[in-house]
Amino acid sequence: MSRNVRVLNCTPEEVFRVLGDGWLYPSWVVGASRMRKVADDWPAEGSALHHSFGVWPALIDDTTSVEEWKPPRRMVMRARGWPIGEARVTIDVKHRGEGCIVRIQEEAVSGPGRFVPAPLLDAVLQWRNAETLHRLAYLAEGRAVRPSGATSAERELAASGEDGAPGS
Repeated sequence: MSRNVRVLNCTPEEVFRVLGDGWLYPSWVVGASRMRKVADDWPAEGSALHHSFGVWPALIDDTTSVEEWKPPRRMVMRARGWPIGEARVTIDVKHRGEGCIVRIQEEAVSGPGRFVPAPLLDAVLQWRNAETLHRLAYLAEGRAVRPSGATSAERELAASGEDGAPGS
């Protein structure tokens, strides 16, 4: 099972505001390329997102459904990606100082993906979910009531020498 953790400069409630907006799913989930439909009752348990993954023209249409929704602490989804299979994705969020810590865990639960050796699958999922949390941080922090301290994006711009000013 792959696990990634990231500290965000926003509240757990602000993270769950992003998770609760199904139309934002392809903005933070690496591999999801477009939304086709969001259930009216998303993110209620049992509700589903209809999305596509891949790159045009090799897009595959599938769904992700909610198995558990307990804001602002926990969300469990079952992500389908056939012909690869299905995965259970668990997102746990806890207060930490003035922000929060987000942990994402992913495991293959059915289909051919279950037979990929764990070290190989975990290496790919570690990379993918690090970027997924990076994107989630940008969205949650960017939509947040202005937190104290810099957002992930502001810290990265400062580290790169870019400050967003014209001519930078």
